[in-house]
Amino acid sequence: MRVRGRTGARRAAWTAAALVALGLTGGAAGAQALKQYDSSGKAFWKNPPPDWFLGDETSAQKGLAPPANPALPASDEELAENLKAVKLPAGFTISVYASGVPEARQMAFGDKGTLFVGSFGATNVYAIVDQGGKKVVKTILKGLNMPTGLAYRDGALYVVAIDKIYRYDNIEANLDKPPEPVVVYDDMPSYVAHGWKYLTFDKDGWVYVPFGPPFNIGNPPSSVSQVRRVDLKTGAAEIVALGVRNSVGGDIDPRTGRYWFTENARDWMSDDIPSDKLNMISKVVEHFGYPYCHQGDMPDPKFAQGRSCAEFTPPVAKLGAHVAPLGMKFYTGSSFPDEYKNNIFIAEHGSWNRHKYQGGRIERVVVDPDGKNAKMETFASGWLKGDRDYTGRPADILVAPDGSLLVADDWAGAIYRIAYTK
Repeated sequence: MRVRGRTGARRAAWTAAALVALGLTGGAAGAQALKQYDSSGKAFWKNPPPDWFLGDETSAQKGLAPPANPALPASDEELAENLKAVKLPAGFTISVYASGVPEARQMAFGDKGTLFVGSFGATNVYAIVDQGGKKVVKTILKGLNMPTGLAYRDGALYVVAIDKIYRYDNIEANLDKPPEPVVVYDDMPSYVAHGWKYLTFDKDGWVYVPFGPPFNIGNPPSSVSQVRRVDLKTGAAEIVALGVRNSVGGDIDPRTGRYWFTENARDWMSDDIPSDKLNMISKVVEHFGYPYCHQGDMPDPKFAQGRSCAEFTPPVAKLGAHVAPLGMKFYTGSSFPDEYKNNIFIAEHGSWNRHKYQGGRIERVVVDPDGKNAKMETFASGWLKGDRDYTGRPADILVAPDGSLLVADDWAGAIYRIAYTK
C-alpha cells in the first residue's frame, strides 16, 4: 500500500491545481470546445501557449493532462514503502542510493566517484558524494533553464539547458564553489516545449544531442526534429538523424559505436496508438518518420501529406503506446549474469495521454548489433498503482562502476540502486 500522508495530499493538490489552470476539470470547462492552435505563425514558435501539448485535443481523450510533479521529494519512509512493491527478476535487489534529489534526470559519474544529476523543472544540478558511508546530496548549480541533460568527460561537467551547453572545468575539486561556466555550444533554438535535452558522448569525444519540436504534431522548422552530433571543442556540428519527435535518452552501442535512442511518439490519436520507439542510427542522415509516419508503419491521419512509411527508417522495437521512454543504457558492467551483457535498459517515465496509464517501469531489450531480433521484457515494475497513481517515474539509467544499475526517479526525487546477488 502506498504511504500517502502529507506528500500524497500534496500530489493530489498539485494535480488538481494543474487541471484547473489548464481548464481540464468538469463543469463549464468540460463544455469548452476542443483546443486547437495554429502553429504556422512566428508567434507560436516564439511563445508557445502554456498548454501547447493540447494543440490538437480530441473528444475521445479530452481532459487528459500530465500529472503535476510532487512539490517535494518523497521521504525516506515513503521510498522504503514504495520499493516493497517493485518487482525484479530473481537474484536482483533494489535500494535507495540517495534521496532528496528534486526532479532527478540524467546522471553521470565523475572521475572521483561523484554522481552528477540534472533536473527537469527544479533548475538545479546536484552532486552526490559519499561521506562516511552516507550519500550526501549537494545542489551545486541553481537557476538553470531545465538542465535535464549532462555528461562528464576529461575532468569537466557538461550541462545542457535548452539552448546552451555549458562546460564546468575541474568540477570535482570545486563542488562547493563551482567555476564559472564556459558556453561551448549555443546554436540551438530557445523553445522550452520539447526543448529539454540529453547528452551522450561517443568514443571520439563528440556529443549526440536530440532536438524536439515545440508541439505535439505539426510541420517542424528546420532547426528541430533531429539529432545532431557536436564537437564541443570546436563547435562543429552535423545532423545525423531527421524525423525525430521527442527523444530524451540515448547511448552508444559498445559493440558497434552506433548511436541508439528512445523516442516518444505523438499524443492525441488514442489510448493505444501510436507506439513509442527504440531507434538506431545506421547511416547519415536517416529519417525516422515524424511527422509523416509513426511507429514505422502508421501514416499520420493529418500530416502524412502523401508520404509513405516505406520512405523512412522503422524502429528497432515498438515499446508501447504512451509509455514515455526516456534514459537508456547498454549494460557494460560485469556484476550481472553473462546474459545481460550489452542488453539495453530503458527507463519508462509512464503515460499521461492515456486513460489507464502504462509504463513507470524499466524495460530490458536484448537485440543484435544490427538491430535485428529485438526481444523486450519488463525488468523492474511496481511504481504504478491502479490506473493512474504513480509512486515513482523512472527517468534515467546509469551503469555504476561496481556494475550495479542506478535509476533516477524525478517523481519521487530519488536515485535507486539495482544490484545482483549471486
